[in-house]
Amino acid sequence: MQNLNVLQFITPTGFYGAERWVLALANNMERHGITCDLAVTKEGDTQDLTVAKVYPRDAGQVHYLEMTGRFDLRAIKKLCRVIRERNIHVIHTHGYKSDIIGFLAAKRTGIACVSTPHGFPFKPGLKLATFLRISSFTLRYFDAVVPLSEELVLDIAALRIPDYKTRYICNGVDLKEIDQVLRELKVAPQIRGQKATKAIGYIGRLIPLKGLGDLLSVFEGLYNKSPNLALQMIGDGPQRAELEKQAAAQKSHNAISFLGFRSDRLELLANLDLFVMTSSSEGIPRCLMEAMAVGVPVVAYDIPGVDQLVTHGETGMLAPLGDKAALELCCLEVLENPELALKLVNNARRLIEERYSAARMAKEYHSLFKELVGDPKKSTNHPDQVI
Repeated sequence: MQNLNVLQFITPTGFYGAERWVLALANNMERHGITCDLAVTKEGDTQDLTVAKVYPRDAGQVHYLEMTGRFDLRAIKKLCRVIRERNIHVIHTHGYKSDIIGFLAAKRTGIACVSTPHGFPFKPGLKLATFLRISSFTLRYFDAVVPLSEELVLDIAALRIPDYKTRYICNGVDLKEIDQVLRELKVAPQIRGQKATKAIGYIGRLIPLKGLGDLLSVFEGLYNKSPNLALQMIGDGPQRAELEKQAAAQKSHNAISFLGFRSDRLELLANLDLFVMTSSSEGIPRCLMEAMAVGVPVVAYDIPGVDQLVTHGETGMLAPLGDKAALELCCLEVLENPELALKLVNNARRLIEERYSAARMAKEYHSLFKELVGDPKKSTNHPDQVI
């Protein structure tokens, strides 16, 4: 077969989970027999287009699609032009806007279309809910829909997407990038617990879904017992001002830092003593996988998606959703027991290497792309198949 040309298409909202996922896939995709271009929408001067700026140029070209406003249907014509000029065989979309625009462009140009849902917003507003309904409808007509977690497989089924179009390819993290950072920092799990001040951290968007008010409350309890602790909130989002106000009212306020978006997030992550996740809903969270890969012990609420990564007492510690007292006890146990912390990080890293690497994920996507282009009707012969 001739070279396989794939176009990743995303409408960036920052440099968060979906954008980092696209980058990890490109970094780990084979460099022979496949070209993996990236198309992004440009929707204003303040838009964060980091994913396009750092996209590996040996993987493929980057294309910028100018848009006027948040939803400009003229982007379909621009995307079709890219598809024809670059002889694209498969478009791979990420997010509700890219799903809608990418699907229409794929149908106009006669190419295969694949969507990877990265999660669904919690309690969306009326306008967003309308776009989500349109996106959900178009997903039924994609050639393949590839959720990142078993929980998202169930969500996809509820959208009445045919089973034979659902392909489960488990999420993965870019161990190449992580191991390079670890080599440069010379970080070893064995040195944890020897610092005068221990750092607890979170990386991700500052939004209600992440339950970060609980994290601040739990940190207050931990700080009252041990004032040699610090909390780093790495990321940004619409809830930041509210969370900063809550932190300012706490006795521990001087030990809490809101660092905003950071390009050196892996360096900051590698120097944490504990990573805490208080989300109420996730797929398989990338930030949690990254923490496990760099050798930082993790504590989280026990929710679907997280429970695929964390086995209590083996690869991390779990507390019932919303049980802040139990979460605090889990944190204390890890912070005060270096032997437990070392056991957790060693087991967690082994799990990531065996089951959640981006290299494994990229190979599975490459196989799917080849199947769709080689024989687009092949999967329709198996109406009950879910991979």
